[in-house]
Amino acid sequence: MREEVTQPKIVLVGNPNVGKSVLFNVLTGSYTTVSNYPGTSVEVSSGRCRIDGRSYEVLDTPGMYSLMPITEEERVARKILLEDRPEILLHVVDARNIERMLPMTLQLIEAGQPLILVVNILDEAERLGMKFDLPQLQQNLGIPVVGTVMKRRQGLAELQHVISNYQGPPPPAVPYAADLETDIVRLAGFLTADYPLGPRATAILMMQRDREVEEMVQLEEGEGFPLIAPVLHSIKFSRRADLNLQISLERKRHTRKMLDGALQQEIADHPPFSERLSRLAMNPITGVPLLLLVLYFGLYQFVGNFGAGTLVDFLEGTLFEEYINPAAISFLNGLTDIYWLRELLAGEYGLWTLGVRYAIALILPIVGTFFLVFSILEDTGYFPRLAMLVDRVFKQIGLSGRAVIPMVLGFGCDTMATMVTRTLETRRERVIATVLLALAIPCSAQLGVILGLLSAVPGSLLVWLLVMIGIFLLIGFLSAQVLPGENPVFYMEIPPMRLPQLRNVLVKTLTRMQSYFLEILPLFLVASVILWAGKMSGLLDIVVDGMTPVVTALGLPPQASAAFIFGFFRRDFGAAGLYDLQTAGLLSPTQLTVAAVTLTLFVPCIAQLLMMKKERGLKTALSIFFFVSLLAFATGWVLNKFLLTTGLLS
Repeated sequence: MREEVTQPKIVLVGNPNVGKSVLFNVLTGSYTTVSNYPGTSVEVSSGRCRIDGRSYEVLDTPGMYSLMPITEEERVARKILLEDRPEILLHVVDARNIERMLPMTLQLIEAGQPLILVVNILDEAERLGMKFDLPQLQQNLGIPVVGTVMKRRQGLAELQHVISNYQGPPPPAVPYAADLETDIVRLAGFLTADYPLGPRATAILMMQRDREVEEMVQLEEGEGFPLIAPVLHSIKFSRRADLNLQISLERKRHTRKMLDGALQQEIADHPPFSERLSRLAMNPITGVPLLLLVLYFGLYQFVGNFGAGTLVDFLEGTLFEEYINPAAISFLNGLTDIYWLRELLAGEYGLWTLGVRYAIALILPIVGTFFLVFSILEDTGYFPRLAMLVDRVFKQIGLSGRAVIPMVLGFGCDTMATMVTRTLETRRERVIATVLLALAIPCSAQLGVILGLLSAVPGSLLVWLLVMIGIFLLIGFLSAQVLPGENPVFYMEIPPMRLPQLRNVLVKTLTRMQSYFLEILPLFLVASVILWAGKMSGLLDIVVDGMTPVVTALGLPPQASAAFIFGFFRRDFGAAGLYDLQTAGLLSPTQLTVAAVTLTLFVPCIAQLLMMKKERGLKTALSIFFFVSLLAFATGWVLNKFLLTTGLLS
C-alpha cells in the first residue's frame, strides 16, 4: 500500500490529436477511447506500467495548447502539473505540426519540468516530405527527444529506455529580448516559494494576467506579496499593449532556432491522397456533398435500413416474437398465479415484455450499428474536418466548429453530449449547445427507430429532416441573439486522415455497446416498474388522459399519449412506442411524420434532464425543459395543419 502512495508519475501532455491516448494505451496496456477529435479526454485517464522493473502511475491529460489556459480542458491539464509534480513529463507532439507545437515545449523547459519530447506520427510527416534529424533537435533543445509512430509501436522501446535512464532537470530557458528578459528576471527575483512551474514561468504567467497563478503566489508569499504587487502592476501597465504578442514572437523565434539543422522540408510534387481527401472534406463546395453521402450511407442506409430494419425485424419480429417471447412469457406466467406479479413480470409493461425485449431486440441493434459507423468515422479523422466545415454556419448560431463534438456525440447519447459541453469555451456557448441538444438532436436509439419508421413512407423522412434542420438553425440563431456574449474563437488541430484500423473500430464499438447496454437495461427495468405501478394504481391512465387532449390536437390517436410519456423516461422508449403504433396500423403517413417530429423535439429524457441540472443549474435546466416542451407541441400542431392542408403525404 505504501508503494501505491509513493509511486512516481509519468504525465502525458500535448495538443489534442497528437496520439497521447494511443501512447497511454501502449504504456499501460489498458483500453481508453482513442479519438481523432479533441474533447474525448475531458477527464484524466490513469493507469499503471512497469519499465525496467520500476512501477509508474501514468496520467493522460486533456489536450492543452499552452500553460496559459483558455478552455476547461487546459485548466485541468495545468492543474495536474501544479498539484502532482510528475517525475517524468512526456510532451507528445505531431511531427507534421512541430513548428506550431514546439513553443509549448519551450514553455515546459522554462517551467523546469522533467521533460521528454515525443515526436509522434513521424510516418505521416515523412510522407509530406519532412526529414528530421532528431539527435540535432535533442542537442538544440537540451532535453531527450524520441521519434515514434505509436499506432505501430515504433519507438516504444527507445522511449522506455529514455524514461528509465532519465536524469536531471532540463537546461535553463533561453533568454528573451533584453527588455522583456529584464522584467521577467526582476519579477521572478521576488518569488521565494517553491513553485511547481518554477519562478520564471510563474512570473511570465503573472505578467500575462493569469488570475489563478497570481492568487497562488499571493497565498504562497503571504506577507511578502505587498512587495511583489507594485512591481507586477508596473510591468502590466508598461506592457499592457504588446506583452502577449512579444512573448509569442519570442517563442516562435526560438522555435525556428531550435529547428535549424533538425528539420528539412521537401516540397512534394503531388500531395498524398489522404491530404487531398482532407482538403475536399473541409471545402464547402465538396465537403457538403461528402457529408450528405456520409449521412445517407452511414445513418440512413446502415443505421436506418439495416440496423433499425433488417436487424430489428430479425431480432424482434422473428427471434423474439416467434421463439423467445412465447417461451419466456409461458415460463414467467407459470411461476405464480398472483395477477399483479404476473403483470410485473410479463404483462403489457412487464420487466420482460417492455424492459428486456425493448433493450435487447429493439434498441441494442440500432445502437450497435450507430456506434460502428461512429467509430469508423472517428478513426479516419473525419470529425475535426467536419468541425472546420460547419464552423462558419455554427458561428451564426453562437457556436464554433468545436461544438460539432458534443453535437455529434448527441447522436450517440444526449446525456453524455450534455456533459461534454463543458469543454466549450464560454457559458453562452454551453447554454446554446445544451438547448440544441435537448431540442433537435435525437440520440442513436431514437434516431435509428425514427429512420426505420420514416424510411418506409415516401417523403416523410425528408419532411422530418427539413423540420429538424430548420428548428436547429432557427432556435440557435435566436438563442445567439438573446444570450449576451461574444462569439468564441475557434482553433482545432487536424489529425492525419487515414484508413480506420479494424481493431480500434471493433474494440471501441463493442466497448461503447457494452457500456450503453449496462446503462440502459437497468433504466428500462426501472421504467417498466414505474409504468407497471402506474397502470396497477390507475395513475398512468390519469396521466395518459391528461396528455390525450394535447396529443389529439396534433391529429394523433389517443394511444400516442403513452409514447410521449415513455419518451420522458428515455427518448428511445418513446420512439419504440411509435414503432408499436405503426406496427399496429394506427398511424397514417401524416400522423407518423407529425408524431416523429414532435417526439424528437419533445422534452429530454430524465437522465439528460438530470445532467442539465448538474451542468447548467436547476433554473436553467427547468427553463430549457418547459421551453422545449412548448416548442415541440407548437411545431407538431403547425406541421399537422400544413400537411393536412397541402396533402403533401396523402
